Amino acid sequence: MDWIEVFVETSIEGLEIVSGLIYSCGITGLMIEDERDFKEFLENPDRDWDYVADELVEEKNNLKTGITFFVTDNMNGLEILSAVKSGLIHLKETEKDFDLGSLTLEMKNVKEEDWANNWKKYFKPMPVGEKIMIKPSWEELTEETDKVILKIDPGHIFGTGTHETTQCCIEHIENYVKEGDKVLDIGCGSGILGIASILLGAGYADMVDIDPNAVEIVTENATMNDIPKEKYEVVAGNILDDENLFEKYSGKKYDVVEANIVADVICALSPMVPNFVKDKGYFICSGIIDERLDDVLNALKENNFEVLETKERKGWCAVASRYKG
Repeated sequence: MDWIEVFVETSIEGLEIVSGLIYSCGITGLMIEDERDFKEFLENPDRDWDYVADELVEEKNNLKTGITFFVTDNMNGLEILSAVKSGLIHLKETEKDFDLGSLTLEMKNVKEEDWANNWKKYFKPMPVGEKIMIKPSWEELTEETDKVILKIDPGHIFGTGTHETTQCCIEHIENYVKEGDKVLDIGCGSGILGIASILLGAGYADMVDIDPNAVEIVTENATMNDIPKEKYEVVAGNILDDENLFEKYSGKKYDVVEANIVADVICALSPMVPNFVKDKGYFICSGIIDERLDDVLNALKENNFEVLETKERKGWCAVASRYKG
C-alpha cells in the first residue's frame, strides 16, 4: 500500500488546535515538530552527547514547527486529505484570535498539481443508499441502472460519496427530503448533498462553503447534472461568524438543513440552525467521529432538536433530527 506524507506548518500556539482538527478528520497518528525541542536539547547541560554535527544543527535550525501525518494513497486517504484541507481553511476564518502560523500543507509522494488527477485512479461508479448511483464525470456506466445518476467531479474539495460520512448523509436525505422541499447545505464542498437533494425531488437548494473554490466546483457539478441555475445558489463564506451571511439564510425556513463537516462545527451550528429550519423541519448532520457523537447529540437536544435516527459506519456517525419548534 502506498502512503502520502502530509506536513501542516503551524505555530507553537497552533499545535494543539491543528492537532485537534486532524484528529477530528479521522487521523489517529501524528508526529509533532516543535522548533523548541532541539534548542532545549542543545542548551541542556546534562545531555549525554558532547558533540553534535554541524549538519544536524543546520538541519534542525531550519526545522518548521508543524504536524506530520500519513494517509493512504487511495480514495479514503484522498477524502481525509480533502477534509483536512477544508478544515484548515475553516480554522483560518474562525480562530483569528490565535497565531496559527501559515497553515500551509505540504505533501510528499504526490505533487499538488497531480492530486486532482489521483482521484481518477480510485473513484469508480458506486451505488449509495437505495436510490442514488454516483458516477465520476470521467467514467461511463457499464450496466444499465434504475437508480438516479449523480455525476460528480470533486476537484480538490471534499465530497465524492465514497466516504462513510457522505454515504450516511445521502441515506438520510433519501428518507427525509420530500418532493418540492427547500434545502440548505452548510459546508457543501463539491455540492454532492445539495445536488443529491435536488435529484431526489427537492425544489431548491442553497449551498454555502468556507472554501471559495466551492462556487466554481458546485456550479460545474450542478451543470453536469442538468440542474438549472434557478434551482440552486452557492455562496462562499463562513456562516458561523459572517453576520451578512447569517442574515441571508435566517428566516427562510428550510425544510431540511444539511451539514457534513466535523463535530465541533456541528455543535457550534446547533444554536443557529433553528433560525434556518421550519418547525418540524429536519437537520441532517455528519462528519462526526464516534468519540464525539455524544457531544453532538447533547448539542442537538439542548437546542430543541429531537434525534430521530443515527447511522454509524466505520467509526463515523450521521444524525437525522427534527426541530421541535
